[in-house]
Amino acid sequence: MEDLFTASSINNSPLADRMRPTSLDEFIGQEHIVGRGRLLRRAIETDTVQSIIFWGPPGCGKTTLASIIANTTGSLFVKLNAVTSGVKEVREVIAEADRNRKLYGRETFLLLDECHRWSKTQSDSILPALESGTVKFIGSTTENPMISMTGAIVSRCRLFQFYPLSESDVIIAMNRALADREKGLGMYDPVVDEEAMRHIARIANGDIRAALNALELAVRTTKPAEGRVHITKEIAEESIQQKVIKCDEQQMYDMLSAFCKSLRGGDSNAALAWFARLIYAGLDPRIICRRIIAHASEDVGLANPAAMQQAVAAAQSLELIGMPEARLSIAQAIIFVCESPKSNSVVMAVDNAFADAERTVDEPVPIHLRDTSYKGAAKLGHGVGYKYPHDYPGHVVEQEYMPPSCKGKEYYIPGELGTEAKIKQKHDLRKNT
Repeated sequence: MEDLFTASSINNSPLADRMRPTSLDEFIGQEHIVGRGRLLRRAIETDTVQSIIFWGPPGCGKTTLASIIANTTGSLFVKLNAVTSGVKEVREVIAEADRNRKLYGRETFLLLDECHRWSKTQSDSILPALESGTVKFIGSTTENPMISMTGAIVSRCRLFQFYPLSESDVIIAMNRALADREKGLGMYDPVVDEEAMRHIARIANGDIRAALNALELAVRTTKPAEGRVHITKEIAEESIQQKVIKCDEQQMYDMLSAFCKSLRGGDSNAALAWFARLIYAGLDPRIICRRIIAHASEDVGLANPAAMQQAVAAAQSLELIGMPEARLSIAQAIIFVCESPKSNSVVMAVDNAFADAERTVDEPVPIHLRDTSYKGAAKLGHGVGYKYPHDYPGHVVEQEYMPPSCKGKEYYIPGELGTEAKIKQKHDLRKNT
């Protein structure tokens, strides 16, 4: 029976928690997982859910769906948080699950929030119970489990990826909260302008929890006028303020990958878009500058040598004047690299040269190329036969410079774009003479 203190606790809990759906019919979004006829929905409805991991951004329904499973299954349900729970708590859950299974034939689900925070030791502690079926595991994480979790756990679970909810999904949840007089905000008889609703939904960025908490703050802090609470766009803007980009480590690397591929592909608009998102999410701008410098050689190279100058200048600008002013210099370098003719001849040349350095025979340097700067080198014959290029027409002379084991190899093959076209012309002329 619910006592006075329990009721008070429920009323004071955040709106997002009070409005949490309790059935699949109330659940919002993730149709690719729990839509009619989908595997997970069938498993929940038939109480045949096995060990699973939910992976997705905050506020998209991971914990809610786990709670729905808990409400619909005939099994026992234990919830732990990976931040506060260790091996001791896990062993206690396993021992109790084993007793319930043997004495009463009831299975136990272990829901673990933030499961990516488990160490290898903690993960190993549950493996035998998963293999024997003593417990079924439901992990919830905002990070890619294939990277952040041990492979042994992931391989024993079915992975379901959650996606950010759409603005329309978020608005559905907000309308439910506004209409619900028992758990929601209906008792305030609020009137929320459409612009205010859309602003909160847009800034929440697919996070229902953030949207509902902002809506509750707006309603509960606004004085009624003529008996009703009126929420305008201005009030909504105060309640949620700035959009938050969800950027865990994996998301950061994914966005950085998209940025680099945009540089290589010559799409300056896309590169600037990813640059802005990365900086907005809090990435150190020095990482951006390092990538621009790398791509100035890797993807532009000698097709436009000035790209390196622009890239290095952007990095120096960041050190000298800092952000946000350095955004302009960095953006200039990004556009310059994108719009430059492209060539990967430098990276191909150096990769092939290093590969040969690793796998070919390490032979003595040819006599005519050896060091002659020290006393006694002449007696050893060092430098004999060397032709000094500046003594010849055009300051170039034909002679063998390669290591003997690499004789005849050609690492640098000029491209046909930009400045490299001239270099190629010179190379071709030298070959034909």
